[in-house]
Amino acid sequence: MAYPCPSSWPFEQAQLLTERLKNRSSTKDFVLFETGYGPSGLPHIGTFGEVLRTSMVKYAFEMINPDIQTRLYCFSDDMDGLRKVPDNLPNQDMLRRHLYQRLTSIPDPFGCHGSMGEHNNHQLIQFLNSFGFQFEFQSATDWYSSGRFDGTLKKIFHHYDEIMAIMLKSLREERQLTYSPFLPVCPKTGHVLQVPVLELKHDAYTIVYKDPNDDKFMEIPITGGYCKVQWKVDWAMRWAAFEVDFEMSGKDLIDSVKISSQICRVLGVEPPLNMGYELFLDEEGKKISKSKGNGLSMEEWLTYAPQESLAYYLFLSPKRSKRLYFDIIPKAVDEYLEFLKKYQTQTDDERRDNPVFHIHKGQPPKPTLNLSFSLLLNLASVCHAEDPEILWGFIEKYESFDQRPEFWSRLVHFAINYYRDFIKPKQVYKKPNEQEKLGLIQLKDGLLSLKNKNELDNQDIQGLVYEIGKSIFEGDLKAWFLSLYKILLGQEEGPRMGTFIALYGIDKMMTKIDEALQS
Repeated sequence: MAYPCPSSWPFEQAQLLTERLKNRSSTKDFVLFETGYGPSGLPHIGTFGEVLRTSMVKYAFEMINPDIQTRLYCFSDDMDGLRKVPDNLPNQDMLRRHLYQRLTSIPDPFGCHGSMGEHNNHQLIQFLNSFGFQFEFQSATDWYSSGRFDGTLKKIFHHYDEIMAIMLKSLREERQLTYSPFLPVCPKTGHVLQVPVLELKHDAYTIVYKDPNDDKFMEIPITGGYCKVQWKVDWAMRWAAFEVDFEMSGKDLIDSVKISSQICRVLGVEPPLNMGYELFLDEEGKKISKSKGNGLSMEEWLTYAPQESLAYYLFLSPKRSKRLYFDIIPKAVDEYLEFLKKYQTQTDDERRDNPVFHIHKGQPPKPTLNLSFSLLLNLASVCHAEDPEILWGFIEKYESFDQRPEFWSRLVHFAINYYRDFIKPKQVYKKPNEQEKLGLIQLKDGLLSLKNKNELDNQDIQGLVYEIGKSIFEGDLKAWFLSLYKILLGQEEGPRMGTFIALYGIDKMMTKIDEALQS
């Protein structure tokens, strides 16, 4: 029986892969997904996003093909030479002394691992494990030095001229003069050298090059980790050696995918299905970079919001570029919460197109409180709350539960962090003008009347706020709400006032209005 394929992009990619595998021969008894990581800088959200999205396609593929085994390789190109020192790493002078050496040969600038490559690999593994990803970490240094790449390296050696012909077409004239697929690792300095190969010795699988330090001719094996293969050829080598079935890449690698695919075919293996995605941008619209440290890091996002919200934001429209900065965090959290609520009333088919289905592998948690993250932020703002108990004091009057939900305990913590670092420094309270004073007086009087009702509904408060805006501000509700936010919260954006006042409490809001009127 065919699995009904939903329209969400992970299922679309999984279906494409399913069709493609019908015509692809393989020596493996499993389908292999791969992601790549260059550990010259600390992992950032772009790196994580590739693993997350690939895992979503992998899960969708497993839903369509439950009898086919799958695996995910997270491959670190940690044998690459350090070409420049990332701006966001400590011990810059030390790192500069180790330029062009393999990342796994350079001392750890943080001083806690055996090398810079090991430290950055550890950061990636630790974070991916915290999300519960099922993956197998692979190190270029391990594969090269152990000889497991030797067979494919020999294929590259045998097809040297064909590969050179492919590569030279893509290079500038000056680069063509020095290009070689093989990068020897200098036995004296440990530098990964970009030098022309002067001779191939087919009987011994060695290359001859001239040492740039002393002009002496050197002969070195291409196997056993004595050489590294240059980018594009290296990518194709991995695809061929592993028989990779699926890999994602950013739009800046479109040409690299085409070239590596050609080389992979020269090596006798069909390249993987590739899904291109748009790049993340910082607040200024510039591409985020590990070395520059612009944009948000994973650690920064997780200081202010739960990992589920990050996964949600990365799920959205991967083929459309998105800006990645602090202001988008509250919106991402609230949209994630809304999709959790929708999931409870959706059909099975609708659920498979819901982002939370893919974030939680078909088992999203049930919503525990009928609140929003934005509401918590605004509550923290008006209370100047830096103690979780202050927020819980309001929540527990508004919602009923036997024990505090763990997820909302995290949200309270994040709300305080976000308020402290982003809202509090910018809070500027507006003094009300005469028109605004009149509106505030009416709001206070109206709240006093509502307080005496036996059953008070949020909609009653919201209706009161609307009616005042219609009468005092002549229907310009936008101006009225903006005035409330600036006067009562000290900011230009705010919550649905009915829900917020109910959570904050009518008595406290009346006191807040009095303080504003006296300012």
